[in-house]
Amino acid sequence: MNDSNRSWWILGAMVFALFMVMLDMTVITVALPSIQRSLNTDEQSLEWTVNAFSLALASLTMLGGKLGDRFGRKRLFLIGLAIFTLSSAACALSQTDTQLIASRAVQGAGGALMGPLSLSIIVAAFPKHRLPMALGIWAGASAFGLAVGPLIGGVLVDQAGWASVFWINVPIGVAGILVGLLVVPESGDPTTRTLDVPGAALATAGLFAFVWGLIDTNSNDWTSADVMLRLGVGAALIAAFVVREALARDPMLPLGFFRSVRFSTANAVMLALGFVLLGSIYYLTLFLQNVQGYSAIDTGIRSLPLTLMIVLVAPFAGRFSSRFGPRLFVVVGLLLAGLSMWGLSGLVQNSPYADIWPWLVVFGVGAAMSMPVLAATIVSSADDAKSGVASGVLNTSRQLGTALGVAVLGSIASTIARNDWSSFASTLPPAIQAKAQALEPLVVVGQGATTGSLAGKALGPAAGQIAASHAFDAFCHGMQQAFLAALAVAVVAAVLAAIGLVPARRPARAAVVDPGLG
Repeated sequence: MNDSNRSWWILGAMVFALFMVMLDMTVITVALPSIQRSLNTDEQSLEWTVNAFSLALASLTMLGGKLGDRFGRKRLFLIGLAIFTLSSAACALSQTDTQLIASRAVQGAGGALMGPLSLSIIVAAFPKHRLPMALGIWAGASAFGLAVGPLIGGVLVDQAGWASVFWINVPIGVAGILVGLLVVPESGDPTTRTLDVPGAALATAGLFAFVWGLIDTNSNDWTSADVMLRLGVGAALIAAFVVREALARDPMLPLGFFRSVRFSTANAVMLALGFVLLGSIYYLTLFLQNVQGYSAIDTGIRSLPLTLMIVLVAPFAGRFSSRFGPRLFVVVGLLLAGLSMWGLSGLVQNSPYADIWPWLVVFGVGAAMSMPVLAATIVSSADDAKSGVASGVLNTSRQLGTALGVAVLGSIASTIARNDWSSFASTLPPAIQAKAQALEPLVVVGQGATTGSLAGKALGPAAGQIAASHAFDAFCHGMQQAFLAALAVAVVAAVLAAIGLVPARRPARAAVVDPGLG
């Protein structure tokens, strides 16, 4: 096998492995009702079926990149892929909610090795002139996994039951391991001879506590004791990690990375883009399913304009940004993402799909223009030997942005929806105000039909229809304001990119244009 063919085989293995990780971030959502019925789990345990994976992935990703630099990227990637594959089978075989949650956490740990190392392996495998296209394909496949999760999950659950969303990973994982063993060369950082154990512990614990606090805002107020404690502990541990790295001889994360304005800016903008992308997709999914009544499969189909634009545009964005520099592509991409948020902020309950898909196209083009280029900027700002930990920082920034997006936009939307619903409830007779307020949890997730049905049983059909209409309006108002907040973040990030993505000192390295969705 010549070097050219070997490179594309390596890319294929990395793409399919990362596709599994991205798929499992969203495919689980449509399987939750079936899991709840099958395992007889309560609502809190069901939430942790999702959160355990996200929490492990976010808190261990930077460590995963560093371990690859230290002990060999191929070795650690294959270990992560094996862990992910075996834990997927364990998820499918789970008989209790506790077993499923534990297996999902292990899945996330495997994914934390696969994500950053797949990127650094591709960087090592491709010559600089072919790297932009390769990493654009990697980025597109990563986004595709995220977006088609609900669609694939819906088909699998309908045809073969909830366990099938995990079984699908097993043959893909086995194939990835075989190809990886045969074609992926070993690489690493020869300058790293020790592992900064205290730094690794502080970083992992700090990210774990902080992301847990963000996740907890889904069910608690930001000012609640649990949320404040976890966010505070996480911030303190991360601060201690920074101090430790400044003093360590062989730090886990060389703080010198952040002396590069390009590196620091690109990570900050990547966090903002993760905030906008996943935070807005979360609410758009609720809108399509709960407000407009589409099934999970129909929702997945209707999200394809976003996905297809990323898949089609990302490779070319990577290629052409090497000619014109990252700043133009990132700024324009962010402004397009912001424009799409403005367009989506006009959605109401009965908006036709014709008012939705054009903005998804704009959003997809914007994300495809910016995310691959941002990731390239981050990786090319570090020495090739340090690409594992640099990729870990990139993926951590994206994961934090995702968690922040869902938490902050969710907080904005739910607060406005609650206030609107409370205003409506206050107009009702005093005897039933308390019952109306009890329906608030349904309102904030867009379940207006269920809200109206429950209200109708107590007050009659006419009153139920009025309640449903107010519930839908309250949710849509909150969603609209969340989209406008995402618009503001996108614009601020565009300004930051325009200022901070200064031309590279080394043009040859600037040509490395990479993915960013994984």
